[in-house]
Amino acid sequence: MKRKGPIIIISSGAILIVVLAAVLFFVLSSPRAASWDEPKEMRQRRLDMVSRQIAARGIRDEAVLEAMQSVPRHLFVPKSMQERAYADSPLPIDAGQTISQPYVVALMTELLELEPQQRILEIGTGSGYQAAVLSTLVEEVFTIEIKEILYRQATERLEELGYGNVHTRHGDGYFGWEEEAPFDGIMITASVDHVPPPLLQQLVDGGKIVLPLGHPFSFQNLVVVTKDGEDYRLRQVTGVLFVPMTGKALEKY
Repeated sequence: MKRKGPIIIISSGAILIVVLAAVLFFVLSSPRAASWDEPKEMRQRRLDMVSRQIAARGIRDEAVLEAMQSVPRHLFVPKSMQERAYADSPLPIDAGQTISQPYVVALMTELLELEPQQRILEIGTGSGYQAAVLSTLVEEVFTIEIKEILYRQATERLEELGYGNVHTRHGDGYFGWEEEAPFDGIMITASVDHVPPPLLQQLVDGGKIVLPLGHPFSFQNLVVVTKDGEDYRLRQVTGVLFVPMTGKALEKY
């Protein structure tokens, strides 16, 4: 007769504790776990922003709408601007830069046609808001900011809020992030009169670059550039007005 092994009895209470501990560990270790408390009024303003300013204008990607609902825009603007954070307009931030109008953020995000497993490069971190939105939709976000004060502020803010899958760098985004290339998509959040060749080279075949293309000190067209082997297809979307991309992109001006 074979000896039976010890009988282990686990109570339902113990199982519940184990499950809760596992869930808590997952939430705390998730790169997308944000850690902030906000007034209900701010959340309601954000929901209204998405329904009235974004969905009502034709943004249909449910994942993009959910991302815009989840990221606290008021924490990415100066305190003096927080009451206006969910207004239908761009807002000033430090170093003479701006945070884009919410609809434009959502539109540029939707135009990339993102998939969860993708790696995205952003040129122009600014306050970090666009990077945070992207981070809720893809595997990793790499973002470059040329102005050191914005780079430092955005890096600290993204870390504090729990956006752990966003990687920041201080430098000229014109040259991209070669050691992390290729990227599934690239977003340029400042105006430039041509698509920087290094960024085209760092894009996967079939990948897209979304950018405001045109004279950096005038109106531009928001365009989508799609890489097709050795060729590139360009689609114009709408007129926009962005601050200019500085560094190498402005040398001839």
